[in-house]
Amino acid sequence: MSKYVFAYHGGTQINPDDVKKVMDAWGAWFGSMGAAVIDAGNPVSKSSTVKSDGSLASGGGANPLSGYSLIEASSLEDAHKKAKGCPILKAGGSVEIAQAMDM
Repeated sequence: MSKYVFAYHGGTQINPDDVKKVMDAWGAWFGSMGAAVIDAGNPVSKSSTVKSDGSLASGGGANPLSGYSLIEASSLEDAHKKAKGCPILKAGGSVEIAQAMDM
């Protein structure tokens, strides 16, 4: 099994009345993956980017990170199958998948 980073983008505009519903959806999704969830991760605050010249730009670029998780999967296809159930997709966000390389 390999480790995959799920980087979440967008989907952060939540109506205060829907917070419990959204959190329950995330809990159900993580629960459906069982032991494959190595680290459920967290949402992240507003991001910044360190540019190649060393300067700091606020805002995180065109598609800033909104959270992350570390998931175990047998292949990219398996990771993709798991990611398709992510609640952020219903909120108009996206999931970026990258295999974590052992060094």
